[in-house]
Amino acid sequence: MIEGLDRTPLTRDFFDRPVLDVAPDLLGRTLVRTTPDGPIELRLTEVEAYAGEIDPGSHAFRGRTPRNSVMYGPPGHAYVYFTYGMWHCLNLVCGPEGKAGGVLLRAGDIQVGADLTRKRRISARNDKELAKGPARLATALDVDRALNGTDAIAHPGAPLFVLHGTPPPRDQVRNGPRTGVGGDGATHPWRFWIDGDPTVSPYRAHVPRRRAT
Repeated sequence: MIEGLDRTPLTRDFFDRPVLDVAPDLLGRTLVRTTPDGPIELRLTEVEAYAGEIDPGSHAFRGRTPRNSVMYGPPGHAYVYFTYGMWHCLNLVCGPEGKAGGVLLRAGDIQVGADLTRKRRISARNDKELAKGPARLATALDVDRALNGTDAIAHPGAPLFVLHGTPPPRDQVRNGPRTGVGGDGATHPWRFWIDGDPTVSPYRAHVPRRRAT
C-alpha cells in the first residue's frame, strides 16, 4: 500500500461522462486487480479514448455487435477484447448507457504486487516494463475475456476496481494521436499520458497489414 494514496473508490458517476472527459481524468488513478494470489495495484500513466459510433477507430463505429455490446453500458464496466490471436486488452466503459464509449488502459506503474506480475511478464527487462503497453498491462494483471463485462466499481469481492489515486497536475498531461490507429481515426489526438513517466509506451503509427502472397 502506498503511503498518502487516496484510496477512495471511483463511483459510477465518474465514468458516466463523455469519454474525452474521463480518459485524461483516469491518469494517476489506481487500478486494483484482486487475484487468488493477492492484490495488484497499478497507477495509470497512459490511456486512449474511443468514442463509439462517431469514431472510426472504435470497435463500435459500425454499430452494436455481440463482441462490442459491453461498450454500450452501463458505465464503469470492463470491456476486454482479444487481438491478433495472442493478446487481451482492457478498457473501461464510460458515457451514458446506450451510447458506446470506452477508454483503453495502455500503460501503468505497478505499485503493489510486482512479484506477482513478474511471473507473468518474464520478458520484462525491469519493473517499468511490466505494464508498458496495453497487452503487457492485461498480461501483468491476469486479465482475459473472463473479465469482459465485469463491474469495475468497488464492491465486496470485486476482481477489478479503481481508486482515486494521485492524479498528476494538468500541466503534466500530454495528448496526441492514438497508437496504431489508421484510416479516418488516425489523427484524433485521443491518447493521453503523463509526461516523462518511464512506464509510458512509445508511440507507433499505424502500419497496414499485408496479405501473405
